[in-house]
Formats: sequence, structure tokens, C-alpha cells
Amino acid sequence: MADRQKPQISQRKSPQQARSNDLLTAVLQAAAQVLAQEGAQRFTTARVAERAGVSVGSLYQYFPNKAAILFRLQSEEWRQTAALLSAILRDTRTPPLRRLRRLTHAFVRSECEEAAMRIALADAAPLYRDAPEADEVRADSRAAFADFIREALPKADDALRATAGELIVTTLSQGGKAFSESPRTAQEIEVFAEAMSDMFCAYLRSLARR
Repeated sequence: MADRQKPQISQRKSPQQARSNDLLTAVLQAAAQVLAQEGAQRFTTARVAERAGVSVGSLYQYFPNKAAILFRLQSEEWRQTAALLSAILRDTRTPPLRRLRRLTHAFVRSECEEAAMRIALADAAPLYRDAPEADEVRADSRAAFADFIREALPKADDALRATAGELIVTTLSQGGKAFSESPRTAQEIEVFAEAMSDMFCAYLRSLARR
């Protein structure tokens, strides 16, 4: 069976002048508003162009389709989150378990603060999640976490480290997602993140003693 054709999600060109950069910024701001208000199912290039006050033709100068716009929004979110988490993970002046606790708190807060946009982007993910560009954007955070696990478990073999890393990342991602789907107070976020941190730290301590 032939592979299903994947949509082009790369941006067509980058703005070279201030006016072009302003247009791109307006399109992305409008796209975020349309996505938040209309949801992924009603998200169209025409709605984005109308909200941005530009022609569809102008929009198509930068984005070939709606999947490319949505991927740009998603990749920006990934990059911001990855930069935050990578900075924490690579702060070698701080002990590993303390870093893991900081990372967990930062991630859970981020998930709750960006819940509405994240949920809408999750609905749109089938449009772009299997594209090579998506893996490229996430590669740095995966590398940072792999480095962290090697430091936290210096005597463990690669198989055990891989299992530990996958378990923590999956639990953090899915747990944070489920928790953030309902409105949360600052105290609730703190309590949840602290409990999850305790669980992760206890798990790594048990592995280090093996």
C-alpha cells in the first residue's frame, strides 16, 4: 500500500523586510485567535486571513496550507517549552534530583497556563505530527533529557536509562495534560507538581541503589 501523502508544513519563505515581518506576525497572531475561538475543526486559511486583515494570497506567500500555519504555532510552543526545560536540565551546578523537581513544576505550570491553546493544537496534531519537521523541533529536548538521565544514573546501563527516561517523560506529559484540562488554582498546581516530583525522585533513587 502506498504511503499516504503528507501535507507540506514548512513555511514557504522567511520575511526579509520589516513590513513582511509585520505581516507574518499579524498572520500568526490571528491564527492563534482563530484557533482558540473556533477550534481546530473550523480553522481555515480564509478565517485567518480575514482576522489578520490580509488577503488569502498574501497569507499563501508564507504558508502553503492551514497545516503549515498550525505547525508553526505548535513549533513555537515546542521551542519555548523546550528552551525552558533544557535550561533546567542542563544546569549542572544544581543536583540532578533538584533539577528534576524544578523541571516538573515548570512543566505543570506551563501546561496549565497554555491549556486552551495546547488542547486546540492537540486536536490539529494529525495534520502534522508525523512530518519530519515535527521530529526536528523536538530533538533538542529529547537530547537534553537523555543527557540528564545519564548524569542522574551514572552506573545504570543504557536499557535501564532508556526505560527510566521514557517512563518519566510519558508520565509527566500525560499527567500534566490530564491535570491541566480543568481550571486549576496556583495551590492545586503546586501540590500536584510536588507530588509528581516526589514520585519521580523516589523512582530515580531506587534505580540508583540497584
